[in-house]
Amino acid sequence: MKYVRCFREFFRACLVEEFEYRANFAANLLSTVFWLAMSVLTVQLYFYRTEQIGGWSYYEVLALLGIFNAIHGFIEFFLQPNMTRLVTHIRKGTLDFVLTKPIDSQFYVSFRHLVFWRLGDVVLGLGLVVYALIRLGTAPTAGEILLFAAVFVSSLIVVYALWMIMMTFSFWAVKVDNLSFLFTSFFETARFPVTVYKGLLRIILTYVFPIAFITTFPASAAVGKLTWVEGAASAGIALFFFGVSRLFWKFALRHYTSASS
Repeated sequence: MKYVRCFREFFRACLVEEFEYRANFAANLLSTVFWLAMSVLTVQLYFYRTEQIGGWSYYEVLALLGIFNAIHGFIEFFLQPNMTRLVTHIRKGTLDFVLTKPIDSQFYVSFRHLVFWRLGDVVLGLGLVVYALIRLGTAPTAGEILLFAAVFVSSLIVVYALWMIMMTFSFWAVKVDNLSFLFTSFFETARFPVTVYKGLLRIILTYVFPIAFITTFPASAAVGKLTWVEGAASAGIALFFFGVSRLFWKFALRHYTSASS
């Protein structure tokens, strides 16, 4: 309950800060709508010459694009603003103040700063999924909705763990911009089903950098293409990467030397 109360206070403080600039908030939401519309138009261009991409129909790809947009929204909602600050904390030595707080340091550096207008990406993305399902004539059962929710949460955990592992390297190398760019580049491949990619690239995007578990699996669950066994595999992958990120964070803290004066 202590962590629930802390997150509630983080949420409240950041919300108050966000609404100090309401015009900026509205402009950012309009920007989100614009870029999602551009993404949909891009998908339409691909389907002018074909009826399927990697075995996925137009509306199935739209559902996947909605998942991608929602996950990207979560990244920008809490991962991006917090992970970039972590580098600053380490470089300036202000991580000392985080470590002295009566709360888990990883929790604090992960959720202290929130960018609320990015939740527009989440809402629009999930709305696009619902629209795609309506056009497909698909009515998910309660079991399929539960499977989708479990796989979607698993994908968020995988993304969080990968970002956390990447940014934890800043304990040894403060300049981690290249790693951040690498993650962003790989994440962009998640706009399309992993079946689009062939050979070694598909293996890398499935087992090394698990893009398949981030967007393809949740989208498959949404359109009824995923089995419970695959859903369990997705949850297992999420727990594995979260465990690795937790152990790596603890290892990094043991090697942290303050840079503050």
